[in-house]
Amino acid sequence: MRVVIQRVLEASVTISKEKVAEIRKGLLILIGIEDSDTSEDINWLVGKISNLRIFPDENDVMNLSIKDINGEIILVSQFTLHASTKKGNRPSYIKAAKPDFAIPMYEKFVSHLEIELGKKIQTGQFGADMKVALVNDGPVTIIIDTKNKD
Repeated sequence: MRVVIQRVLEASVTISKEKVAEIRKGLLILIGIEDSDTSEDINWLVGKISNLRIFPDENDVMNLSIKDINGEIILVSQFTLHASTKKGNRPSYIKAAKPDFAIPMYEKFVSHLEIELGKKIQTGQFGADMKVALVNDGPVTIIIDTKNKD
């Protein structure tokens, strides 16, 4: 499981000219799921995201988490995070999980994150052509891959 976490002042997701998600201060998270991902990966990543100290405190030091600031989250599925570009110029997505596995894992991730944070997580729509807009704050962008957690 791989995520790109972006600290944002605002973000939104639009599908077919309809805005389906919109937040102010918080995180825009892009998530890619592989066939080898497990519930353990979900639990570890939810804990990491919830407690990641990337928001400034009163001294402008990145010392606060999304929990500390009561921030919002938009979670967007993105299979292209598992693109392999080793051969040629056309990326291969062979490592990205197929929808029959990825959708339940994505939904479980959303549910676990909502439980951890005690609030609704806004999302895009799995497999849809989405237009994602954001104002990156900092900019602060963090990449986490559960295959590198040890």
